[in-house]
Amino acid sequence: MSRNDDVKILKQLPEEKIPEYILMQLRNLWAVDGLYYLGIEEHYGTEVATSIDAKVWEIMGKIEARKLKEFFGVTNTDIPSMMKALQYTTWALDLEDKEVIIKKDHALIRNIRCRVQNTRLSKGLKEFGCKPVRYGFLKAFAKEFNPDIVVSCIVCPPDKHTEDLWCQWEFSYQEK
Repeated sequence: MSRNDDVKILKQLPEEKIPEYILMQLRNLWAVDGLYYLGIEEHYGTEVATSIDAKVWEIMGKIEARKLKEFFGVTNTDIPSMMKALQYTTWALDLEDKEVIIKKDHALIRNIRCRVQNTRLSKGLKEFGCKPVRYGFLKAFAKEFNPDIVVSCIVCPPDKHTEDLWCQWEFSYQEK
């Protein structure tokens, strides 16, 4: 079978099922990511697993930014263009409950309920200190659009957070 055959198969999906199919596949990828992380954590500890995870997601941020820019034909390097693309990433597209605010020279994304963290907690695991992982991804993603976009973490585990906010990231331009 070729890629064209795969496209034909996908075109057989009822149009109304396509968004849910995409989100299901994203969740499957997140499950694989989580299983890899847990396996590394079990064998080498949390510090090593988080270090490896951070490196992988930093590279992924750059890859996703490049591919999304190409896919959507994005040529602008401003924050609104970067944020539009960010909302289509494997990280942001299926955040369980998010808030996105985009202005001309500033933006933020907030993760209200986090599926990954809530899944860990439901399995009796402690919170995942995902701050270095998310920061590396978001910084690499933003830099691919414009090296002058600065990513700031307002809150993200292992930071203390309220029950109604797991993480918040802000994007602005570097002061010149």
